[in-house]
Amino acid sequence: MNRRSAPHRATAAAPAPDDPARPLRPRRLTARMKLTLTYALFVVVAGAFTLAVIYLAMRFVPNYPLTAANPRDESGAPSRQEILQTLLKASGLTLLLLALVGVGGGWFIAGRVLRPLQDITRAAKRAADGSLDHRIGLTGPRDEFTDLSDTFDTMLARLQRSFDAQQRFAANASHELRTPLAINRTMLDVATADPDGQDYPRLVARLRETNQRGIEVTDALLQLSALDHTSPTTQPLDLADTAQEALDLVREEAWTRGITLSTDIHPAPATGDGVLLRQLTLNLLHNALRHNLPTGGSLTLTTEPDPAHPGRAVLTVTNTGPLLPDTVDHLTEPFLRGSGRLAEKDPARRGHGLGLAIVAGVVRAHNGDLTLTPNPGGGLTARVSLPGR
Repeated sequence: MNRRSAPHRATAAAPAPDDPARPLRPRRLTARMKLTLTYALFVVVAGAFTLAVIYLAMRFVPNYPLTAANPRDESGAPSRQEILQTLLKASGLTLLLLALVGVGGGWFIAGRVLRPLQDITRAAKRAADGSLDHRIGLTGPRDEFTDLSDTFDTMLARLQRSFDAQQRFAANASHELRTPLAINRTMLDVATADPDGQDYPRLVARLRETNQRGIEVTDALLQLSALDHTSPTTQPLDLADTAQEALDLVREEAWTRGITLSTDIHPAPATGDGVLLRQLTLNLLHNALRHNLPTGGSLTLTTEPDPAHPGRAVLTVTNTGPLLPDTVDHLTEPFLRGSGRLAEKDPARRGHGLGLAIVAGVVRAHNGDLTLTPNPGGGLTARVSLPGR
């Protein structure tokens, strides 16, 4: 079987006997030995059956003495009993030979067949030790082993992306939560060093603003965590009503920023949690407003039944803005803003980098689909498809 070895191959050390993740099992015959014995047994049984048929057929040989055609010639023909005895001896030797061939051939064939499984086992051991950057990469025609290899490689890739995202999330969350605390400490240290030269009303206002930002980040993290561990309470609703409620909450902000709001709202029956879906729509609208053009931008909100999938409802938010890369799926990663990890300098445009992450969490909780598409002229189109009634 042709195969391509993983780019990084190393045999991982066996787990310690007291490793709770791996139960202690009595040592039995290996799979290769079982296949070998099975193959040998099959060969011997098939040979024995064949020889038995021949032996039974030989019993129909006449039992009278055989003579030569010319009576003057001496007859050296054996009797039936002598033939059967010779056949039994030859059968015994043949079965012994078949057993040896079966064991040797079975051991070789089993090793060839199980070799891909050994590669998968080595890869699984490395993954159990925390190494997720390797792949098995079996090649050749499709069979059970290549299917298992491809599935395992896909699992490793997903696990690696998940662990990398968790590490970035932990680092970014620590940074976001530490920043307001560090700012508060700096302001308090300055006030303590020069208590007479402080504008205390302004100091208190800044402390309150910084503290509020920390509270908002914490609340958003709690909401994001709850979405991944609890199922929402769903009920029939109309996405048009939900969209209209969220739109009313951002009209003033859109007017302040000079962004034109356009709507194309049609009845869109869906099933979901009204509070979460309103928060989803509000997050999409806030994201579209804060990452829009500085002046003269636009935002369009539409709701309708899904034309591509009958029985589902669609909510779409399209905004103008700067040009985005072709791949924008990473924008749903927590704390990742449109401009990267750095927050906007303008407080009015500053977010926490959790808006689209919460949107993605709400969509997952509702078994929906979220599609982010960069617009050719700049900006983003967010399309949410949800189950209908």
